[in-house]
Amino acid sequence: MKVRLVTSQGTIILALEPEKAPVTVENFIGYVNSGHYDGTIFHRVIEAFMIQGGGMDSDMKARPTGTPVKNEANNGLKNEVGTIAMARTINPHSASAQFFINTTDNTFLDFREETDDGWGYCVFGRVIEGMNIVRLIEQVETTSREGYMDVPVKLIVIEKAELI
Repeated sequence: MKVRLVTSQGTIILALEPEKAPVTVENFIGYVNSGHYDGTIFHRVIEAFMIQGGGMDSDMKARPTGTPVKNEANNGLKNEVGTIAMARTINPHSASAQFFINTTDNTFLDFREETDDGWGYCVFGRVIEGMNIVRLIEQVETTSREGYMDVPVKLIVIEKAELI
């Protein structure tokens, strides 16, 4: 199962892992198929860490989301370079639409135990084409905007997300 993210910087192809993270993949595909990601931006970019998107429009307004999903970070997948994982709040089971692509091995985000501090962040796929685009995004200049830090100065838009 693959998803194409057409961004204003170029195209990224993701291979998803439905056998390892079935609930998370189903959730992500639901947002893809509904058009939720179309027109959202990468609103948090931190070099040597990750690029995050999928939840904010170009005015930094959050898109409405559905019910949060169960955290499946205990699936054996690791937050390694090029993997895609669900963003969430401090609540381990609060992920909805936002995701991030790891640009380094972020082992501190991996599952350790089923506690609030140990759940980690659920990896559910990886970049199989377009890691050069991820690297381009990772290098952009960032600023603070509408109360958010690490926002690209020049907006990086997800123009279209589609199942392929």
